[in-house]
Amino acid sequence: MLASTFVSAQVGGETTYQFLNLVSSPRQAALGGKVFTNIDYDVTQGLTNPATINVEMDNQLALNYTSYLGGISYGTAAYAYTLDRRTQTFHMGVNYINYGSFDGYDENGNSTGSFTGNEAALSFGYATQLGYSNFYVGGNIKLITSKLEQYNSFGAALDAGFIYINEDLEFQATLVVRNAGMQITTYAGLNEPLPLEIAFGMSQTLEHVPIRWHLTFENLQKWPIAVSNPARAETDLEGNQTQEEVGFFTNVLNHTIVGAEIFPDGIFNIRLGYNFRRGQELKILDQRNFSGISAGFGLRLNKLRFSFTHARYTSAGNANFFGLQLDLR
Repeated sequence: MLASTFVSAQVGGETTYQFLNLVSSPRQAALGGKVFTNIDYDVTQGLTNPATINVEMDNQLALNYTSYLGGISYGTAAYAYTLDRRTQTFHMGVNYINYGSFDGYDENGNSTGSFTGNEAALSFGYATQLGYSNFYVGGNIKLITSKLEQYNSFGAALDAGFIYINEDLEFQATLVVRNAGMQITTYAGLNEPLPLEIAFGMSQTLEHVPIRWHLTFENLQKWPIAVSNPARAETDLEGNQTQEEVGFFTNVLNHTIVGAEIFPDGIFNIRLGYNFRRGQELKILDQRNFSGISAGFGLRLNKLRFSFTHARYTSAGNANFFGLQLDLR
């Protein structure tokens, strides 16, 4: 937390390796894009918050794929293995993104052929209980590689998570610092910052209702996160313009993600989420397009789990997420 007072971090456009903050699984996507508190079989959760790595992930293999915006495709994979009489679980994961093929031209407009762009990150994680308390800590080490046309870059980053688990209330609360690191080799001599993020999350399963709620506050390292949109300025009859006002409450909402799982422990479960910042930034005035809403489901068949999510971004483009998790035990 002290580091946030002197580290300058942005949420888009001003840091490199932005793919590190993309949604890691269909379950995450359905619950609004970011959830940091799932302590269960979901081995992909370890990519987002290493403090959630636990013995239920033992010998679980997850493969996720996303048909993203603009023809971009990306995916994740995760695996965990428990050693030492089921007391120590180690986690490994991969994030990969392919930006597709582009037509290249020089400054005179002559064709230089096509080129591609892709990035990947390999992570290793571990979590441990603090004594006999309800508190757990975990960490990820990430090795990052990026190739954009003829330019290459290599970097390294750390994730750190701290989580409180109350099994009696089925309640969790966590604080996570993600992507704290640096470029080791740059694209063209300019060193760029990584997309550092500080987030806080809570979740709980209701006692007499088969619903688990999730509340996440993302990008706490940047306040305020919302800015006025010049396109939404109002003009009176005399031609005077009034810029859009962004108040404290609006900024709070733009850090907030809410989600819910119905029948979270069932063979079939339904997942719903809303990302306030996505809904605010991508909405179209005087048109209802449901930006920020996401919905999906999970299905368990013996040792196989299948997940699907559809997330609304804009009227022009949305994303579908697919995931499989295999129990190899």
